[in-house]
Amino acid sequence: MIIERGKRAMRSPITFSRTAAEGFPHVMPGVLICITIALATTFIADHYGGPTLLYALLFGMSLHFLSEEGRCVAGIEFAARTILRFGVALLGVRITIEQVTSLGIGPIVTVVAGVVLTILMGALLARLMGLHRDMGLLTGGAVAICGASAALALSAVMPRGANSERNTILTVVGVTTLSTAAMVLYPLVVGVLSLTDQQAGVFLGGTIHDVAQVVGAGYMISEEAGDVSTFVKLMRVAMLVPVVMCFTFLFRHSEGHEGRSKVPRLPGFLVAFVVLVIINSLGAIPVSVADGMTDLSRWCLVTAIAALGIKTSFQKLAVVGWKPVILMVAETLFLLALVLVFILFGVVSI
Repeated sequence: MIIERGKRAMRSPITFSRTAAEGFPHVMPGVLICITIALATTFIADHYGGPTLLYALLFGMSLHFLSEEGRCVAGIEFAARTILRFGVALLGVRITIEQVTSLGIGPIVTVVAGVVLTILMGALLARLMGLHRDMGLLTGGAVAICGASAALALSAVMPRGANSERNTILTVVGVTTLSTAAMVLYPLVVGVLSLTDQQAGVFLGGTIHDVAQVVGAGYMISEEAGDVSTFVKLMRVAMLVPVVMCFTFLFRHSEGHEGRSKVPRLPGFLVAFVVLVIINSLGAIPVSVADGMTDLSRWCLVTAIAALGIKTSFQKLAVVGWKPVILMVAETLFLLALVLVFILFGVVSI
């Protein structure tokens, strides 16, 4: 075994490039299908409104037969894993350390407490409802951090099981739908409670799941509320790093098949995410390049979600039942109540 690994490690660059070139046509059919879905759903969302990610999921599910056999299988798998991780890594260009520190201690405490307590609540509620703990951790992380992007990032480091793909799809569908509803309903809550623009920004940025919906809801109220909500949301996105690290350690430790002396390795996409945040904080990334990388990240995530949709059938999704849906609604309401308590009782005083 060691000799064989040594032979693979000593392959010449020519041999390695030849292997990569042979694999490229193998994955292209499936990748092109996923890219086509991403293009179609983006066009529909841009011209007729609605969440692009949800459209990509539904379009992908309608083509489930492509994942069962044929030339597209390898490419669909490649899009669901490799392209997904690349897209998550590129999220780092949207965050700087200065943006996080400019929020002050109140919003930071609110965001950290919201993320940690929502994930723990998700695990607890899952147990009480008879669901697996992993489902509660996945949905809790998605609700607490950044919706579909967090669900995809967390699922990438969680153990693979018979229902893992289905659970990921269900989580993405649920948080995307709830986030869209929150974008419409939460500004009404702001009006009822007569929150200031700064408080409204913390409330919207700390509770709505997806970045796009946070921006939309914030700027519905005012420019100041939109700016604050965006910064708070970026803080929640930044929490993706420690949470993924904790998940990596948790699941490697729980598997119990590795020696105690071995330190869990950080996923490559997580390391890339942190590096991009640091580089972006130093101002080394031009605005035009950052915008281009952000657009590329969005395209990668839409393509990956289309692939995950293809890998899941309506029939398999239907057998999940009502419990996971109730779980995500309960986690969303818990986060909503928690952030409001922090704001109304003076923890957030900006």
